Amino acid sequence: MAAKGYVAFDLGAESGRAILAVLDGRKLVIEEAHRFANVPRLLPSGMHWDLLGLWGNLVEGLRKSGQLAAARKVKLVSLGVDTWGVDCALVGKSGQVLGLPFAYRDARHPPAMKKALRKLGASRIYDATGIQFMPFNTLFQLVAQQDAEPSVLENARHMLNMPDLLHYFFSGKAVNEATIASTTQMVNPRKSRKGTWHKALMKELGLPVHMLGKIVPAGTKLGKLRAQVAAEAGVGAMDVILPGSHDTASAVAAVPVEERATGRWAYLSSGTWSLMGAELDKPIISDACRQAGFTNERGVGGKIRFLKNLAGLWLVQEVRRDLARQGQEYEYSQLADLAAKAPPFATLLDPGHEPFASPGDMCRKIAAFARSTGQPKPTTAGQLVRACLESLALVYRRTLESLETLLGEKVAVLHIVGGGGKNQLLNQMTADAIGRTVIVGPYEATAIGNALTQAMGAGQVRDLAHLRAIVRNSFDPVTFAPLNSLLFDAQRQRFAALLGR
Repeated sequence: MAAKGYVAFDLGAESGRAILAVLDGRKLVIEEAHRFANVPRLLPSGMHWDLLGLWGNLVEGLRKSGQLAAARKVKLVSLGVDTWGVDCALVGKSGQVLGLPFAYRDARHPPAMKKALRKLGASRIYDATGIQFMPFNTLFQLVAQQDAEPSVLENARHMLNMPDLLHYFFSGKAVNEATIASTTQMVNPRKSRKGTWHKALMKELGLPVHMLGKIVPAGTKLGKLRAQVAAEAGVGAMDVILPGSHDTASAVAAVPVEERATGRWAYLSSGTWSLMGAELDKPIISDACRQAGFTNERGVGGKIRFLKNLAGLWLVQEVRRDLARQGQEYEYSQLADLAAKAPPFATLLDPGHEPFASPGDMCRKIAAFARSTGQPKPTTAGQLVRACLESLALVYRRTLESLETLLGEKVAVLHIVGGGGKNQLLNQMTADAIGRTVIVGPYEATAIGNALTQAMGAGQVRDLAHLRAIVRNSFDPVTFAPLNSLLFDAQRQRFAALLGR
């Protein structure tokens, strides 16, 4: 079988990349063609994504991917985009974008969630959607828009989440892909393998529903790349095929598990956010799930990603940025080395502490948290990062225990995928904290899942099991066994008291 190339655009909350993925029979090879920063901008109206800058970088990434493919004598089959969840744009009847998309950390979203909860109650919204309450869920973003300027919603022809919008720019066709739509808290997960819009819920909140389009599954062949874009990027005709457009959906698709040999497994998609959960055939929606903060999002192949969103390496990223502003420049590997040498369990944090969620002054915020909880204030880079990493590992332990309770069965192994898996100190802490084997890799799971889901749409990959077999054949995982579980066991009550303060 001749090698075929797929361009996977993977956009995160810090940076974006264009990856050329070449599939030759049973093996996939990936190569980064372009990397760029993705930084929201604070404007008078609030915090927005730099949409034109993003689009310019996507076209540049396509150009560089085309050059790589030509050098390797590979024919480009298709492209697809995955991004973080929830954020969206509104498009008018002329095809014009009605304003820059708001970034999920914008300050207008938390009050909108509180308003929606006062009106309908948490039980009603969760029972309808099965989605974890986060103040920036698309549902609450639309409530915020309705309060700020309802004419924007009234004039919208399409509501498109970020990857849907970028696929529209590439193809000229506007649809809503199932995995990203499931993050909106506007979809009924019980109906069909791709979900349906819960229009009744939206109407109860006074939101219009005319801009909600067709939901299509991951792997859908959307159409051809627009000729103008192909000419600008210097590439030939190719398809636009929808991956798991939510980055976590693509990452989970690339978990290299062989289910018959593993039994019940869990995954941790580790990056700016940590997302821990299990892959299911049907959603689990109950008061216990709501109270535990678990969500039912759609996955590749019609699966349900039953998971909990957790603060991830955002804490370390913000510490690094804060230290850089103070004139202390560190690579992430240097910070991990310093953390390994710092005293263990000196200071523990609640990663979900509300002030930690907003950018800026992370070192000061950690010091204030330590002071308010009667703990030593971390003063060095190593102490700050160790506090973050140990606390994350303890959160993973609590979350896995909660997951097992909700599933009614034990988890045998935890698979960690994503760039956060490069932090070997955190991987070992996680294995110690949960007392289970941890299998790490691939680090580029999101781009890999993106490309191979495109290959499913192109007919080169049969199904999800075949996709995962290709991942196992192409990338070597790293295994971490528990070494010091008793040390983490000793912190159980202390950490529980900290979270329940």
